[in-house]
Parts: sequence; structure tokens; C-alpha cells
Amino acid sequence: MPSSVSSNIEIKADTSAANDSSAFIEKIRPNTGISEPVYKQLQRRITDMIQSGELGDGISLPSERALAEALGLSRTTVRRCYEELRAQDCIATHGRAGVTVKAPPSRINPEMGKLKGFTEEMRELGITPSTQILEHKIVVDRTIASIFNRPASSRFLRLVRVRLGDGMPLSREVAWYDLSVAPALADWDGAGSAYQYIEIHCDLGLVHAEQSIEAVLSDDEEAAVFGFDQPGPCLLLKRKTYADNGQIVEYVEGTFRGDAYTYRVNLKIRPS
Repeated sequence: MPSSVSSNIEIKADTSAANDSSAFIEKIRPNTGISEPVYKQLQRRITDMIQSGELGDGISLPSERALAEALGLSRTTVRRCYEELRAQDCIATHGRAGVTVKAPPSRINPEMGKLKGFTEEMRELGITPSTQILEHKIVVDRTIASIFNRPASSRFLRLVRVRLGDGMPLSREVAWYDLSVAPALADWDGAGSAYQYIEIHCDLGLVHAEQSIEAVLSDDEEAAVFGFDQPGPCLLLKRKTYADNGQIVEYVEGTFRGDAYTYRVNLKIRPS
């Protein structure tokens, strides 16, 4: 590779391949002897480096011209590769600022099997939880009342929150709380742990929950919260939480960003 080209390529990261432009070029150099299109090979190899952490978030990549010259390829081929990476939300182009990596956040791996809220879950993982309140109001909702098996005229606290871990938005949740079961929740500001507030201020014990998890694409509101340029994969958790009096006190639908969350479940061959 000509030295004039290598001097124009800036790759910065904590690994040798990313710190050394020539190592980066060799790592992504395509194999022209196979049937896979060259732009696909480039795309796959750069994606692998991003997913492995070799190329971290915000790292500068070569321009189309510089990368094409370094690899002896046409700019059209490199442009096709970058277009595919942009479509996957792996890179961003900032005009004269060039091309930068958009790496996914480190995955969070909470363990399922215990009834706990977001705040407790984050603290167990050594992550600082915080909350943004988007909506806090008392509502009467016939559909929600049917979920709680309550009269249609029942009043509920409807709470829409963004839950953050170490300052990163991880979930957007919409929750309803039955004020006939826990009237003190009407005075709760929505910050912190709902479960802790219920047990301390409502004098209710939480005994179990029914929860489902399904794969969904983010809607417009969730994409805006998570910073997605287009709908992205998410996990939708729906939970009914029961108090020790046998009544449902909470129904929540929480959408968790799929690029950050992986739930773990311990399975026993002979569960007790």
C-alpha cells in the first residue's frame, strides 16, 4: 500500500488492528477468488470488527476514496459497502467529518426467575439506574380495568417512563397501578422503584408476577428514545404483578432495546 494513502487513513481503538491502519486494511482485504461479492466481504468483515469491539463507537473509518485506493478497488464497491453498513446502523456519515462507527452498547445480561424491578436489576449488575418521567396521570380506562378484573369506573395511575442504565436509555415502559388496591400510589412521583414504594408506603407485599416476553420492532416513540434511525429489534415484556391480598396491583408493558438486553434463565432438570 502506498505510504501516501496510509497516511490519510485514521483508525483509533484499543486494539492493534484498529490502531494500525495497515493492519486494518489487511484485516478487511477481500478475497477475489471466492463468489461472495467484494462489497459484501468488506461489509461482513467491518461488521465483525464492530461487534467484537475491535472498532469502538465513534471510531473514524477511511473515506470511500482512501479505502478504495488502499484496497485497489473501485469507489463504487466501497460506496456500496458503506451504504449497507449505514442501512444496518453500523456507521454514520458526518459530511466533512467523515465516517464513524456506531457500535452497539455492551449487552446487559440480567437473570430471570426472581420478581424484581428495573432499579434492583440494574444495581445487581453494578449499573446506576435513573428515570425520566414522560407521563404521570390518573386515568379511567375500560380496557385496563378488564386486565385488572376491576369495574370500568376504576381509577389507575398511568405512568410512562424511560429507564436508563449509566445514563443510557434501556427501556420505555408504560405502567398502570390500581389505586383501589394501593391508593397511596396517587402521591408517588414515579421516580425510583415502584415495588419499593408499594411495600413501604402502601403496606402491601408483592408475592408473584405473570410475565411474557416477545420480539417486536420499536415504534416511533421508542425509536426516538433509543436513538434508532429506523425501527429496531426490541424485547416487549408484559407483566402482571400480584400483591399478597391476591389482587393485581401493577400491569406494565416495557420495551427494552434488543441491542443491549439478553435475558438469562436457569433451567433445572428436576425443578422443586
